[in-house]
Amino acid sequence: MRQPRYQRIADELRRRIDRGEYASGRLLPSEAELSDIFDASRVTVRRALEVLRDEGLVDSRQGFGWFVATDPVRQNLARLGTIESQLAEEGIESTRRVLDFRFTKAPARVRQVLGVETVLRVRRLNLADGEPFALVTVWCPEELGAELSRADVERSPFYELIPLPLGGAVQTIGAAAASAAEAEHLRVPVGSPVLRCERITCAADGGPVLVSEHVFPAHLTEFVVDLPHAEASIAPTGLRLVE
Repeated sequence: MRQPRYQRIADELRRRIDRGEYASGRLLPSEAELSDIFDASRVTVRRALEVLRDEGLVDSRQGFGWFVATDPVRQNLARLGTIESQLAEEGIESTRRVLDFRFTKAPARVRQVLGVETVLRVRRLNLADGEPFALVTVWCPEELGAELSRADVERSPFYELIPLPLGGAVQTIGAAAASAAEAEHLRVPVGSPVLRCERITCAADGGPVLVSEHVFPAHLTEFVVDLPHAEASIAPTGLRLVE
């Protein structure tokens, strides 16, 4: 019996995924591109993709399109730590690729928080098993970053490098759309959903010592908060309206 066209397309896409042509978590060509590749209608291509989604091989998100299914990177917000250490606990190899390392004038927001005029600014790409999952920018007071090198910040997180005992941090997370530069580094479409996180880390004495911005592809990232005690409201803890 002749195999349906959508099934043949699904079989070929499955083979390409198995061969690693489409890596875990990476975007597939758009439905229009797949229509051209297989010389088939978008309806047929969509049916093939739905077959693979039913098998758990692919998934889709509004604003992203179709991508190879993967377990999202999860970060626990109940403790102060690095995402790298949490990934290591899950057996995932994490690496950093430094994109920019310079001493520069502090932006207004950073100057307001840290109270300094000059900062070390480090921009890096974080990877999990070789695939990008976060674009991170860290601002550190010049005094604390004076002895650091590009190799230092590529090898180790700031929490292990600055010569001060750390206290807590305030982390603010919101939804945003990927800029052209962010999309290029994270391998997602321009304007696709991302999670943008600002973290202000304080020393043990309570004074802010680091400001960082983390941009995560929304389809690859989850933030987890442990709630040991039930509250009267069922609204998510920490939720606030943006004015």
